[in-house]
Amino acid sequence: EQADLLTKKQLLSDISGTVDTLGSNIGSLGSIGENRGLSASSSNTSRVTVTLNGATQPGSYVISDITSVAEASSETTASGYATADSTAVSTDGTLELVVGNNTYTVDLTAAGKNNLNGLRDAINGLGSGVVASVVDTGTGSQPNYLSITATSTGTQTLQLRETAGDASSNILTANNQGANAVFKLDGLDVVSSDNVINDVVPGLTFTIQSTTDVGEQVTLTLASSRGGLATALSDLVNSYNDTLTKVEAQVGKTAGLLSGDYIIRDIQTQMRVLASYRSTGSSNVNSLMDLGIEFDTNGRMSFDSSQFYSLSDNDISAAFDFLGSSTTGFGALADNFKQISDPVTGLIKTQRDQYDVADQRLSDQMTALTDRIDYMQSSLLTKLQQADVLLSQLESQQTMLDSNIQDRKSTRLNSSHTDIS
Repeated sequence: EQADLLTKKQLLSDISGTVDTLGSNIGSLGSIGENRGLSASSSNTSRVTVTLNGATQPGSYVISDITSVAEASSETTASGYATADSTAVSTDGTLELVVGNNTYTVDLTAAGKNNLNGLRDAINGLGSGVVASVVDTGTGSQPNYLSITATSTGTQTLQLRETAGDASSNILTANNQGANAVFKLDGLDVVSSDNVINDVVPGLTFTIQSTTDVGEQVTLTLASSRGGLATALSDLVNSYNDTLTKVEAQVGKTAGLLSGDYIIRDIQTQMRVLASYRSTGSSNVNSLMDLGIEFDTNGRMSFDSSQFYSLSDNDISAAFDFLGSSTTGFGALADNFKQISDPVTGLIKTQRDQYDVADQRLSDQMTALTDRIDYMQSSLLTKLQQADVLLSQLESQQTMLDSNIQDRKSTRLNSSHTDIS
């Protein structure tokens, strides 16, 4: 029974993988429908990379004059210190940290804290958006420095003042106060504290990677492609057929151990829903067959790319409507398969957990039976030992009895001889 349970778990895991892939491919088609088949590209990814973020209309954007890439501010103490754990860094034990428009009091008055290590720990405990560390250069009589780096990019003041409010008492260098990303988008000046830009072009996220040369331009293109949809449809066909093969192995006269399992029936039901899905629109694309997907007599899918590529632009637009999104249209069917294959809450996970419970129950039963057998063996061994002792006693008594009988016989024989005499 445990061997069968293990086999069932392995079969379910195998099926779960194909069901999950099928659901993912349906979801990809929903995303294509939602994005109207758009894909984003950059003419120079070493300068700017781009991804879709909800855009639904084709377009083209030119980025030029990238004169600065966003960087985090980073400074070190202007002077070094002899030691990191004993040399004082403040005359009165109090410093002022300035990060952008915010100021923080750094208290080093506690015993043993007025040193680089104490200063580092105090700054890191402020939650000020910077990280401090001690650097040992290993050279000179004062090799230890404090390094402070902002956790976010962008131009901002970074100072550590001996006297609160007095910028002239800053003990940090002023070599790197951070930098903003500076560029032009279609000729308009843009300044951002982050290299990831997602609030300039609706539905588009692009990342500034490096500065451009004089006169250099980078074109970001949003275009609709039939090729992406054709690939997604082909992936759907492959994953559907793979899932069908796994399911058929558990159905019929030669069915495996999952024959009759409710999960197999549920997968079959959802696959029939997928294959027969039709939209309620009045366009020329209301089913998978309208996109070039066909079914043979065994229920297997195939993709006729020639039929697909013969569709008009209006038909392709209707195809996007048919596919819908992750929550509407054909794309919404992905959730039906996710409910089966989800690794945390899916039906297969639940069934596998039940198999684990059954396996543990069998193990517990075998443990209990083994304990009973061990007890019976121990009890029988004790009885056998007692029987051996009793047998030994009986044998001893038998020996004594035989000896007494022999003695009596000898006595009688001697008596008879005396009478005759």
